[in-house]
Amino acid sequence: MRLVVADTSPLVYLILIDHIEIVPRLFEVILVPDSVHAELLSPSAPAVIQHWARNLPPWVEINKGLTLPDDAALQALGAGERSAIALAISIRADLVLIDERKGTQVAIERGLNATGTLGILQQAGRRGMLNLAEAFDRLKRTNFRYRQEIMDDLLREQS
Repeated sequence: MRLVVADTSPLVYLILIDHIEIVPRLFEVILVPDSVHAELLSPSAPAVIQHWARNLPPWVEINKGLTLPDDAALQALGAGERSAIALAISIRADLVLIDERKGTQVAIERGLNATGTLGILQQAGRRGMLNLAEAFDRLKRTNFRYRQEIMDDLLREQS
């Protein structure tokens, strides 16, 4: 089994576009730091996200009591990114699911493999779990920040 740690953003967007079910099919189990779980439960999160976080599926494991390393690059990130990267480092995770560019860069600099929402969708599309163009269309209707060229490249690779 691969060790996979998730930050908040990929989970949020996969829930919003109704494709969260691909996560256990791709990764079996994901580890979520308690600060990421708290972000999902935040009153400012959409109701569908809060509902999902209150009723976690069995393939999500919450990690509590993580001690954050004294790392200046991590301190510049949000709580979810910081704890997801720290957890991934501490357990020598195979992959961290993270969208934020700065967080992804820090994760890679720390020797982690990282992918985000687009990469998760691409993997699922390659395995025939979803229609990638349709998933991207759904994602565009959220507040997800994307560069069209990246989506176009991923769609070209798919065909």
